[in-house]
Amino acid sequence: MGKRIVIVGMGFGGIRAARVLAGKGHDVLLVDRNNYHLFQPLLYQVATAGLELESIAHSVRAMARRWPGTRFFLSEVTGVDCAGRALRTADGTIPYDYLIIGAGSVTNFFGIGPVERHAFDLKELADGERLRNHILTAFERAATEPDPARQRALMTFVIVGGGPTGVEFAGALVELVHFVLSKDYPELQTHAARVVLVEASDRLLAAMPAALQGYTLRKLRSMSVEVLLNARVVDAGPERVVLHDGAVIPAHTLFWSAGVKAAPLAAALDGPTGPGGRIIVEPDLTLPGHRELFVIGDMAYLEQDGTVLPMTAPVAMQMGIYAGRAILAREAGRTPPPFRYRDKGSMATIGRNAAVASAFGVNFRGYLAWLIWLLLHLYYLIGFRNRVVVLLNWLWYYWFHERQVRLITRRETPSRERHP
Repeated sequence: MGKRIVIVGMGFGGIRAARVLAGKGHDVLLVDRNNYHLFQPLLYQVATAGLELESIAHSVRAMARRWPGTRFFLSEVTGVDCAGRALRTADGTIPYDYLIIGAGSVTNFFGIGPVERHAFDLKELADGERLRNHILTAFERAATEPDPARQRALMTFVIVGGGPTGVEFAGALVELVHFVLSKDYPELQTHAARVVLVEASDRLLAAMPAALQGYTLRKLRSMSVEVLLNARVVDAGPERVVLHDGAVIPAHTLFWSAGVKAAPLAAALDGPTGPGGRIIVEPDLTLPGHRELFVIGDMAYLEQDGTVLPMTAPVAMQMGIYAGRAILAREAGRTPPPFRYRDKGSMATIGRNAAVASAFGVNFRGYLAWLIWLLLHLYYLIGFRNRVVVLLNWLWYYWFHERQVRLITRRETPSRERHP
């Protein structure tokens, strides 16, 4: 029998590692606190009533049964005994010969307590449904609110962070309001609704070329998104957002996408950490002093050509593939070469027929970039049914400007705090 290889986290890196190792004669155990893989890049479309929850998640057991020698174990990982080569979980200890940890990241609120209590974020599947419920409930409340100022605050949405998530969410939300909810709520003056995008730097999409940054800014503003550059949110309450200059935005919804940090599991590893609590790994992605333990994805801190690799899905996928191949190489008596990330570009969608993409030195924007974005996201979705459902939803919205998932599946409790 081969070696026991345990993979923690069924994100983009974990499932790529599992694919590489499956059927190679080893005992591969997949461990996650959820029994599904979440396609996080489309989570904002769940929040803006464009997609069902199930269409962007896929059962890990359904994948594992097609991978020979692979099993799944549902549990919360609590720590790692590196010296004893054992993984500690809420349901017992699991010995391993090799361990791959790709537990991902969590939202970084940078110690701003009121923001953490009152802001929404999008990291878990339930977050998308919770935010959708809140947005739709806000309009229901606005429809019966006699005070015009409070009514407008209910229809004001502040989004913090001008990266891909913030830009995509802002574009999708303003389209939801203007094309869909304006018809659902004829008694409301939905043109008075506000979508405010707050970015601390002087540009959106910092990783993109300047020309695409400018296009994104102009496009969002033409869609009536209020973009505030060089602005920071420093305080928040259930009905207001406070900026660094003292300006107060009356708003009942605050969405935070201004930063991420390594998952708490990183703190349980006996290794050096970098910014955001990420584990500083060796060039072969192993934990220093432990060649059998690989750290991949958002948890790993690695510099390449003087630049820190970003916390993105493409990096995680390439790291997962590398870790799987590195283990196979070692078992075959070979020394794997250092990990090398190949940047294939970046992209972000802004709205219907509008996106930006930069790949291999070529910039795309507008309809062509939007088409590329659609096709690539469909390609990377796991599960044939998911691809079909997502495509049908997108086609329906494209032709009829309708979003079918306008469901309030749970009424909000009186407390407006998001993170207890």
